[in-house]
Amino acid sequence: MRSLVTGGAGFIGSHLSDALVERGDEVLIVDDLSSGKRGNIEGALESGARLEELDVSDGAAMLALGDQFRPEAVFHLAAQIDVRRSVADPGFDARLNVVGTVNALELAARAGAGRFVFTSTGGAIYGEGENRADEMPFAEDARCEPDSAYGQSKLAAEGYLELYRRTRGLSTVALRLGNVYGPRQDPATEAGVVAIFCELAVGAGKPTVFGTGEQTRDYIYVSDVVAGMLAAAERDGAGPYNLGTGAETSVLLLAEVIGRLSERDDFEPQKAPRREGEVERTALDPSLSASELDWSAQHDIQRGIELTLESY
Repeated sequence: MRSLVTGGAGFIGSHLSDALVERGDEVLIVDDLSSGKRGNIEGALESGARLEELDVSDGAAMLALGDQFRPEAVFHLAAQIDVRRSVADPGFDARLNVVGTVNALELAARAGAGRFVFTSTGGAIYGEGENRADEMPFAEDARCEPDSAYGQSKLAAEGYLELYRRTRGLSTVALRLGNVYGPRQDPATEAGVVAIFCELAVGAGKPTVFGTGEQTRDYIYVSDVVAGMLAAAERDGAGPYNLGTGAETSVLLLAEVIGRLSERDDFEPQKAPRREGEVERTALDPSLSASELDWSAQHDIQRGIELTLESY
């Protein structure tokens, strides 16, 4: 199968690219390398994947690439993912996350792709769970009330998926991811607290907790997310589907687990003011993914952190 992966040199995208190459696909990775790294995909490139350095917001270049490669499946991961950046520059966020998604959809539709898999967000799209305890963990039919431009841009992009499904006959699916972590996550660009804490733990640093530290997330290991993407690509359901564990883990507990597993008895968090646009509490109900995609997360937080620390 000819598979195109936007953002394929990034953290999640590179793991997906590896999996697609391993199963025998002809893989084209589209990435402008602004945050993705060539080093992430060295193995995939050596095994036959190709890299096209391209900004997904360049519509003409995207269409030309689609005409040339004619993908049978498009996995769209390229995005602006930093909540803080989206608050500071919502226009930039929308250009990449909305316009970039429209360009990828148009590429797929014109190329006659059989499936379009979109990585949305579960952590930011549902909004604050602190005052919605009766809805937690959030199922896919929960109200979407984003608290940041990032969450709103992903919700807007999901609307375009439905538009292309209805009007162009493109088979699309949106996957709402929890807080993904694992090897290759860059603490400098990915804004992932697990990567930041792990890097500090293996060095001499100490973690900083913004706000109370009691805020929760649904942390999911990267290989489980890749398995969910592959499962969604093989079916025709539109979703959205949550890819999460259903479990809440506080930032303080996360720091405790990382400190213990890295044998750092001095890994005590320092406190800092709460950051704008971030929710206090969230978790995702994966029941629909289990029933319709035959998918469930295989790694709990302890095992996932162990594997992540081993990669440092």
